[in-house]
Amino acid sequence: MLREVLWTVVRGFLMGAADVVPGVSGGTIALVLGIYERLVAAIRAGSSALGHLLKGDLPGVGRWLRRVEWSFLLPLLAGIGIAVGGLARVIEAGLSDFPVEMAALFLGLVAGSIVIAWRMLGRRDLVRMAILVVVAVVVFVLLGLRESTTPEAVAQAATPAVWAFFGAGALAICAMILPGISGSFILVLLGMYAPVLAAVNDRDVVAVAVFGLGAVVGLALFSQLLHWALAHHHDTVMAALIGLMGGSLRVLWPWPAGLETTALGVPSGPVLVPVVLGAVGAATVVAVHLVAERMNGRIVHTAADGTP
Repeated sequence: MLREVLWTVVRGFLMGAADVVPGVSGGTIALVLGIYERLVAAIRAGSSALGHLLKGDLPGVGRWLRRVEWSFLLPLLAGIGIAVGGLARVIEAGLSDFPVEMAALFLGLVAGSIVIAWRMLGRRDLVRMAILVVVAVVVFVLLGLRESTTPEAVAQAATPAVWAFFGAGALAICAMILPGISGSFILVLLGMYAPVLAAVNDRDVVAVAVFGLGAVVGLALFSQLLHWALAHHHDTVMAALIGLMGGSLRVLWPWPAGLETTALGVPSGPVLVPVVLGAVGAATVVAVHLVAERMNGRIVHTAADGTP
């Protein structure tokens, strides 16, 4: 029993480490570790319990809470929390000291996620391609309007309102159950990645609590919707996600100043290290996904023939 709990904490730590980095999905790591279905089942049960609570149906709350696999979920969440708390300071320091290199690494991670999402896209017809291109262009243009190089803009991004943490948590948590896109990546798009990291590092209890509350509410509201959308309109959703990730590469372009600006510049200064880091990031994400596919294949085969 203790060994299983410790192993679940380790699995949660790996998921949390992935979600700290923009571009790597904790959902993808869950697939690799063979716990994705258990995680989704626990999330759906928990969100259903919250829904019954809001309706005042206490017996319904009890029924759904008993369906949550707490012996699995609580150690997993503990591991995720340890990873976020332990790695946030490292990532924040890297963004400050090596902005171009870190942006290049993140760009590679997202590029690898695009490859993964493209592989998940079953129908590549005119409608899906149109959705992909339109979303990519719209996101690319909108991000170009968010220029943050002025001191006033930087100060504003560094001190967002408390409600912004709630909204960021509600939106970012949705990526947890979407393999191919990460919660940290959503925070980058919202301009909340650095503020959330700073709140964790500075032990800003209010900001972290509001972010967590937003994550709980967002997961409860959107988990059922996302599950339905992927089940009934999988290729349309994946096409939109690919477009979202493709257009957002603008904010991850390393030059001229990493994530501090959405302006686009030609590569300058030492270029070899950023290029290598980008390639390593893309290759790592693709490799993780290939391992996930092999593991899922083994699980299906085992379930089919009954062999251990």
